[in-house]
This record gives sequence, structure tokens and C-alpha cells, in this order.
Amino acid sequence: MPLSDFDLFLSSMEDVTPITHDTVTLPPKNHKAVIAQQEKNKAAQSDLVSEQFNPLDEPLELLDPLAILSFKKEGVQSAVFKNVRLAKYQLDATLDLHGQLLKNAHASLLAFVQDCHQRNIRMVLVRHGIGIKNKTKPGILKSYVNQWLQTIPCVLAFHTALRQHGGSGATYVLLKKSDDKKHQNREIHSKRS
Repeated sequence: MPLSDFDLFLSSMEDVTPITHDTVTLPPKNHKAVIAQQEKNKAAQSDLVSEQFNPLDEPLELLDPLAILSFKKEGVQSAVFKNVRLAKYQLDATLDLHGQLLKNAHASLLAFVQDCHQRNIRMVLVRHGIGIKNKTKPGILKSYVNQWLQTIPCVLAFHTALRQHGGSGATYVLLKKSDDKKHQNREIHSKRS
């Protein structure tokens, strides 16, 4: 009579010695690398939002509350900029700065733009208002947003929004592709060749 699978298993395991412990010792994690990355992230954040930042210390060209904001970096094609102005690209994120203090608005804008850039969000809307309630300095937040956006490296272009998206109180912002997305595109195009 043939042996069952279980009997075969038992016979093949007769000379096996059981293991005396049932724990596994894992190699230690490289905590130095983790700590180094955390420090690098902290340094990047502190570069973006300096605790000593005071927007009122910056020289500012105060714009008319109804002024049209328009900016594009060297190399941005005219057709691309036209599409930004006409809202031809899908808006994937919105930031509302209404009612924020300037220091908080600056930090919010930088964090928002950086987060969108890392997540490869290309077209965003920033709502800043026109500041007509401030009788002494109307348009101050709008003026600062205009200035700040021009200094952020990943901002390619921006333009005042169309009426349905906020008109003079909002701005379309076009961001660069993230490094990961650029790398993916290079791989795709190199495979086609």
C-alpha cells in the first residue's frame, strides 16, 4: 500500500533537529541615514520659511487693486503662456490667502507651491483678493503675491485669473514639472527612439 503524503513528510523529517529559538535578529536600521534625511528636510524647510522673515522689510511696488498680474520666465513659450492666461489648463489645486497675515501668507504660499511641485501639480490658482477693504494700503497682499511668485524657482509663469475664477483677486500659476516627472518623460522618449 502506498504511503500518504503525511507519512512521506514524517519519514523525510525523521533526522531533522528542531530549532531551539523562534526569534529572528534583524540587522540594525541605518539610523544615521534616517536622521541625516530628517535634518536635510528641516534645513530645506527653514530655507523656505525663515523665522526672521518680515514681509514688511521687503521693498514693495504697491499695485493697483485691479491691476493685471502677468509674468513668465525666459524660455516659456508664448502659446503656453497664452493657455495659462485663458485658463486652458486644468486647475488642480487652489490656495486661498484671504485674511491671512503677511508672514503667514508668505509661508502658506511657499509651502503650497513646493507641495504642488513635488506632487507634479502643474497648474494652480492662488486667491489673494484685491484688498479694497484696506483704505490705507489697498492691494497689499496682491502686490506681495506678485513679488513672491516671481522669486520661487519652480514658478514658470502666472497671470490674473478670469472672472469665473476670481478675476483680479486671483492668479493662475504654472509650475515646472517635478524632477521625477522629467525623468519619466526622458525614459518614455528614449524608449521610442
